[in-house]
Amino acid sequence: MKYPKLRELKEAILALIRGPYTSKFPKQPHTPHPNFRGKPKFNQDSCVGCLACENVCPVGAISHEDILDDNPRRKIIHYSDICIFCGQCQAYCITKEGIKLSNEWELSCFDRRHCQESIEKELLLCEICGEVIGCKDHMIWIAEELGELTYSNPTLYMTRLKELGISDDEVKSAVDISSRSDRMKIICARCRRKTTLTTEKI
Repeated sequence: MKYPKLRELKEAILALIRGPYTSKFPKQPHTPHPNFRGKPKFNQDSCVGCLACENVCPVGAISHEDILDDNPRRKIIHYSDICIFCGQCQAYCITKEGIKLSNEWELSCFDRRHCQESIEKELLLCEICGEVIGCKDHMIWIAEELGELTYSNPTLYMTRLKELGISDDEVKSAVDISSRSDRMKIICARCRRKTTLTTEKI
């Protein structure tokens, strides 16, 4: 049997005096390093529902569901059980604050249904065909970014005017053409093309 070296003996004695090197979790909460990449969390106020985070997620840990009932809304879901915490969602967020990595690292659970969080954003639907245009907050964000160029797109500036409470929802056509007044509504690209082609024939 070989006797321990002096260095190993010294380390053993110091370990008995100072205690173990590891943290005292779970008796004491663990504080991760500031650069630690933990669970991504949505910000209800800053997220605009653009789905940029879903499009860049390499493992499909973010998905969405459009709920088209009396209160149309988009439900955006993050699944922490398959997330690899790569940070792509935060890097490509158009508002830079919609989703950010947190310091949450203790994510263990017995039921995988608990390993998800979601937020809901109000949807804008085409006033003619009822198709989804996008989230209301997204349209407002685009309008604010474009500034005066917003007035080149009726859907954008009508959304902005309604948000400000200064729009007229009773716009009537000046002539007996039903599609002319439709151009001043919140409509999808397909319906806008139809109304534009119809009015151009006049």
